[in-house]
Amino acid sequence: MKRHTFIATFIALTFVIMAGGRANSAEVAREHALAQSQIPEYIVDAVNSPARPAADRELDASRKPEQILAFFGIKPGMNVADLWAGGGYTTELLARIVGPSGKVYSQNMEFPARFKKAGEMWQTRVSEPGISNVVEVTKPFDSPELLPVPPGSLDAVIINMNYHDMVGRGFNRDNINHAVFTALKPGGIYGLVDNSAKPGTGASDASTLHRIDENFEVSEIEKAGFRLAATSDVLRNPNDPRTQPFWKINHTQDRFVLKFVKP
Repeated sequence: MKRHTFIATFIALTFVIMAGGRANSAEVAREHALAQSQIPEYIVDAVNSPARPAADRELDASRKPEQILAFFGIKPGMNVADLWAGGGYTTELLARIVGPSGKVYSQNMEFPARFKKAGEMWQTRVSEPGISNVVEVTKPFDSPELLPVPPGSLDAVIINMNYHDMVGRGFNRDNINHAVFTALKPGGIYGLVDNSAKPGTGASDASTLHRIDENFEVSEIEKAGFRLAATSDVLRNPNDPRTQPFWKINHTQDRFVLKFVKP
């Protein structure tokens, strides 16, 4: 009798564990492109601002910033960070959305000589009077104070197509993700867009094709304590064989979009 009871209990627990696993997987929302009418007006206005550089607006068709920033839930009044901001394309959009009551911490490390032009573009952009809510942060990724903010003070941190570069260049992502986790409020968003590599390739293409296995990136970030809340297919391209760098296929690469939440 005891043996039968043990077996029944074991089977019941097995079903509970299996069901729990399915529930956790189901909790990740799989989202699609929003109808134009569903995109908040403040995001539309930011993207359509006549003050944005023409070069930025030319990138919009491939980057779909209205969809991405709506998916990440960026709103007026937020305090956010743009890690590895590059020339500041995302920084400026964030600044125009969060407005004067919000703040954007735009971070870059020192630009090497071959990227001097991008560095000059970023410096010019963050000093524009029209986006005076931007705080310039020039710090290496191994800095113990990567984000100069009080713990638990940011609403969102964004990395737009540069996490794979952190991997490819051997940066300590455990420290970076810990810094992001510390800076975010409970419920804060860690939003990432990245170039998709073939499943199972891990980090092997990060420094060559500038692509990364989605599951590899998710696993690293979940290890820091984040919960994957949603993904979006708005930048997916099923016709991309994922065998070339994005610049060789005119920025039509398959990309994944991930929204993590700090519990």
